[in-house]
Amino acid sequence: TGAQQSATVANPASGASPDLLPHFQLEPEDVYIVKNKAVSLACRATPATQIYFKCNGEWVHQGDHVTQHSTDRSTGLPVMEVHIEVTRQQVEKIFGLEEYWCQCVAWSSSGTTKSQKAFVRIAYLRKNFEQEPTAREVSIEQGIVLPCRPPEGIPPAEVEWLRNEELVDPALDANVYVTPEHSLVLRQARLADTANYTCVAKNIVARRRSASAAITVYVNGGWSTWTQWSGCSTSCGRGWQKRSRTCTNPTPLNGGAFCEGQNVQKTACTTLCPVDGAWSEWSKWSECGAECTHWRSRECSEPAPRNGGRDCHGPELDTRNCTSELCTHAASGAEDVALYVGLVAVAVCLVLLLLVGVLVYCRKKGGLDADVADSSILTAGFQPVSIKPSKADNPSLLTIQPDLSTTTMTYQGSLCPRQDGPAKLQLPNGHLLSPLGAGRHTLHHSSPAAEGADFVARLSTQSYFRSLPRGTNNMAYGTFNFLGGRLMIPNTGISLLIPPDAIPRGKIYEVYLTLHKQEEVRLPLAGCQTLLSPIVSCGPPGVLLTRPAILAMGHCVEASAENWSIRLKKQSCEGTWEDVLQLGAEPCTELYYCQLEAQACYVFTEQLGRFALVGESLSMAASKRLKLVLFAPAACPSLEYNIRVYCLSDTQDVLKEVIQLEKQLGGQLIGAPRVLHFKDSYHNLRLSIHDMPSSLWKSKLLASYQEIPFYHIWSGLQPFLHCTFTLERLSTSTCELACKIWVWQVEGDGQSFTVNFNIAKDTRFSDWLVPDEVGTPALVGPSAFKIPFLIRQKIISSLDPPGTRGADWRTLAQKLNLDSHLSFFASKASPTAMILNLWEARHFPNGNLSQLAAAVAEVGKQDGALFSEAEC
Repeated sequence: TGAQQSATVANPASGASPDLLPHFQLEPEDVYIVKNKAVSLACRATPATQIYFKCNGEWVHQGDHVTQHSTDRSTGLPVMEVHIEVTRQQVEKIFGLEEYWCQCVAWSSSGTTKSQKAFVRIAYLRKNFEQEPTAREVSIEQGIVLPCRPPEGIPPAEVEWLRNEELVDPALDANVYVTPEHSLVLRQARLADTANYTCVAKNIVARRRSASAAITVYVNGGWSTWTQWSGCSTSCGRGWQKRSRTCTNPTPLNGGAFCEGQNVQKTACTTLCPVDGAWSEWSKWSECGAECTHWRSRECSEPAPRNGGRDCHGPELDTRNCTSELCTHAASGAEDVALYVGLVAVAVCLVLLLLVGVLVYCRKKGGLDADVADSSILTAGFQPVSIKPSKADNPSLLTIQPDLSTTTMTYQGSLCPRQDGPAKLQLPNGHLLSPLGAGRHTLHHSSPAAEGADFVARLSTQSYFRSLPRGTNNMAYGTFNFLGGRLMIPNTGISLLIPPDAIPRGKIYEVYLTLHKQEEVRLPLAGCQTLLSPIVSCGPPGVLLTRPAILAMGHCVEASAENWSIRLKKQSCEGTWEDVLQLGAEPCTELYYCQLEAQACYVFTEQLGRFALVGESLSMAASKRLKLVLFAPAACPSLEYNIRVYCLSDTQDVLKEVIQLEKQLGGQLIGAPRVLHFKDSYHNLRLSIHDMPSSLWKSKLLASYQEIPFYHIWSGLQPFLHCTFTLERLSTSTCELACKIWVWQVEGDGQSFTVNFNIAKDTRFSDWLVPDEVGTPALVGPSAFKIPFLIRQKIISSLDPPGTRGADWRTLAQKLNLDSHLSFFASKASPTAMILNLWEARHFPNGNLSQLAAAVAEVGKQDGALFSEAEC
């Protein structure tokens, strides 16, 4: 103590050099006491003979100092360094009066020097925020301010913002900034800004989170422009006409207000009725003229035709001999002879032309003639095919398969022409074709198949190429002629069947089939409308076919006549979408027809273009099929683990894209996918996780469930909707997870997923979910069909004409459960061809030809005359 008191002399000794005053190499700095840990203060000076600390004006006891002596190597002067510790109790004694501070004092022979003051403070962070962000619903492009005043603390807390548990970085998003008062500002709200926002305050003591504030960015609906007035509903008299508009400019989203007002306007109209013309009475006969004739006339005036009415039929002038043929007009005999010779010559020419026309027509109608060599019936561009004759004991001649080993097609036996008598089907011993006899006919082929690069290069020169997706991942293409063929996009359920004779003979078309991603094509939907199928293009657009092609694609609708109004939409050349067919109603055109089955729809179309299936719910009982699929990382290098739950439209094309995405992310499938029926009840879809062992895992989700808005799912325009459950394992040794994930529609039925798997095991991606389809995307000629070409022609020629006892195409449609489409089949030139085309579209490549042969045979058995043994 005496040494410390004597050290209070601060003046240097007389004559001492100021250069020898102590100077500090290390001075004490401000520190914070965290919890109950003591803090250390240090200082170092040279030259120094003594160093002591003074805290809050009082000298620190000499025993509390830890002193170290050394020598500065560069100057040889003595160096002293001291350390002291300050405890929380020492600071709390002074707390409230003034701040606790400490200062270092160093002595040398020349005097003393004081260091800077170092303040010692007790660090803390309160639990409660002074102001927290609150949930809001804002219109799109509206500004948003989320206030946050962090808890009181020393040192003052730093603030950061989380969006759906991810850090918001204003440096990466120009639409976001944080004010000096820690408020988060969104300059213009976007749909992507819909999320849960959390304010996080932290300092050296603790980290505090505010309550999450849900921000929903909604879009109020706006009316599109009115369409043109429709034509008057009646062709004669008083009727009505209408125009419509849709709430798609923009479409309401996230609970935004629907458009107010009417979407349809009607007005009365009157159409003038057509009046057919009628003749007036004949006039009186004229005087007998020099040519021994007189005449009379009438007019089409009682009434005269108007408003599009038909004109009068018949002569307007009538002449006759007025002398009982006792007098005739004299004429030159030579002129009469010349006139008669000319008339005879013209008549002979007309008869010859008529005979030539009849012969050409008969040759075309005759099809394959028994005496024709190198026939043109199969001359076109497709892969070389050879069809070999079947053995006589073959139980089903429909199963004749093409042989692709030769460049010509050789057939043994007769090629049967169409017969007009009652013996339409020759089915001895129950076979479709009688054994083939003698005779050889060789049919030559060419192969105009194009390479993919050349095809795309030619396609890129067309104007419509700009609307097609780039790349060939979701595209199939090929070159086709009158023999037809098939295009299919693997693993999507999408195919295009071009039947024989759909392309005019002598023409070759390069045809493509494309699946569009829904973000590439804008399909406007109004009201309760929803997309039920993928958007598919086949082209080139504007190509007219002589027979309908069949486009097959999946859908996700649980169809019921009282719950749904389903329409087939086609995009016009101007880019607008038009309704071309309403399912269940009488078609307004013969160009399109659609058969809707449980998982797929088959569209008959004579015009190629872009198609989609759109439904409008008529009641809240209408439902769509969702496929729920769970994925998780195949490996877990960290404590954090994510489970992704996808809510997809139940079509193969969407599932294919999700699988490709998860393969890139390194995900593995958890369990089998489930199907959920999502109803048009305006209720959202909720997802929650349960029964997770709390001793091993914990969820990082703040809320008890996650929710996907109703309109996001119902529109069908957002294909990859999913929720992520972020979990954290409490130990790296935890390698197994067992839990349940519940998925349900609010006020509706739900489904649960039992999740039980080993995250440490390197699980291979589950390829069984969508097995790869075999075969090539493009098949041309007979190889694209199950039914051999000649047998197909024989069935058509046999069943198209009306048969006795109903033994014709109607009975075949009934046996194949297609009798609900009889009116459509009957509207076509060959109903049997339509039935066989649909069978090919539904059953390729695994169709059972034996069952089809049995159905055809049963049709023949209904009439004994069908078993005639006459040779073709």
